[in-house]
Amino acid sequence: GTPNTFKNKKSAQDAHEAIRPTSMEFDPVHVATILDKDMGRLYRLIWNRFVASQMAPARFDVTTVQIKADDRWLFETSGKVMLFDGFLTMLRDTDKAEGQELPKLTEGEKLGLLDLETTQNFTQPPARFSEGTLVKEMEKLGIGRPSTYASILSTIQDKSYVGKDSTRFVPTDLGTIVTDLLRESFPDIMNVQFTAQMEEELDKIEEGISNRLELLRNFWGKFAGDLETAKEGMRNIKKDPEKTDVKCTLCEAPMVVRFGKNGSFLACSEFPKCRGTLPFERDEKGTPVPIIEPQIEGEECEKCGSTMILRDGRFGRFWACSTYPACKGTRPFSTGHPCPEEGCEGTLVEKRSKKGKTFYGCSKYPECKFVAFNPLKSTPCPSCENPFMELKGRGKAKQLHCLKCDHTMDAPEEE
Repeated sequence: GTPNTFKNKKSAQDAHEAIRPTSMEFDPVHVATILDKDMGRLYRLIWNRFVASQMAPARFDVTTVQIKADDRWLFETSGKVMLFDGFLTMLRDTDKAEGQELPKLTEGEKLGLLDLETTQNFTQPPARFSEGTLVKEMEKLGIGRPSTYASILSTIQDKSYVGKDSTRFVPTDLGTIVTDLLRESFPDIMNVQFTAQMEEELDKIEEGISNRLELLRNFWGKFAGDLETAKEGMRNIKKDPEKTDVKCTLCEAPMVVRFGKNGSFLACSEFPKCRGTLPFERDEKGTPVPIIEPQIEGEECEKCGSTMILRDGRFGRFWACSTYPACKGTRPFSTGHPCPEEGCEGTLVEKRSKKGKTFYGCSKYPECKFVAFNPLKSTPCPSCENPFMELKGRGKAKQLHCLKCDHTMDAPEEE
């Protein structure tokens, strides 16, 4: 009868118009003939969502059934039955509309026991944030705006405040220390209530309800004092690094946690007299534990003949002489796969871009500039017998692609 209207979220920015059809004459069936497959699917998704927003609500019968057993136990289940599908007509492909349906039951009916399962559940800590769940949390808390979410996600990664474990964010030592120091020195600013309140105050200024100079005066008075206090009292992590019980492998002096371009590491407290360093990881209590036994390769250092060990540097993993810093012999970490470029005798080595993404380049660079950006699998190509293929895609859509002849096939499930 009348168009459906919806109230904006507090975080909505009206300057950002919605993506929607400009005319109802161009339905997905008619435009499918002039669009490619992916564009057609995107258009259908936008079209269906828009039309659904103007349709009637769906209606369900929700039923809860209690089942008594042996006068001692009471089991309960609930389900729903759709009476009218409404807007869900347009969303059948993407939404589970029907839910759990119950069979027709009558009061006092005797039911037979088919199976009985007992399970024990334990409470789990909340999952770490992914990009999607972090944005949802910021929306919930009123932090940021849709136009700033992307820059926030980029900043925390570019500044190395977080790393990524698959798709989940993991705080780095640098991120943890920076957060702790800021919380100690600026408790009023380093909380979600301040950020959300500031967003509201800026909206009031835009609407003409508040005065911007008054807002700035109220903020700056307290902040300027905290800033001066922080300049004098904030702990300097370079001059006062975190002490550990780990002994230096070169001089037996205690080691401390320091930060470099590639993250945190253990360094001898007698630096610069002793330049001993070790990679480390933290245990469940957060205590630094050195990684004493890195992987060892069978071949020897080309400069001094000592054993080579696997290190993780700014541009990815590499083999380094175990006697460093006495000997600084290094070489790239090779995958062992030959370069697929015709006539090239190089091998593919693992590298890392400035943004931290792993890729594979030819060891003959810059003579050969071949690059692969996907993981390499030791699966021979059935078409040209190339000894490896690259893994592309995600989830169930993963495929193996030959870098030599472009042959593509579905990846095995174990991949």
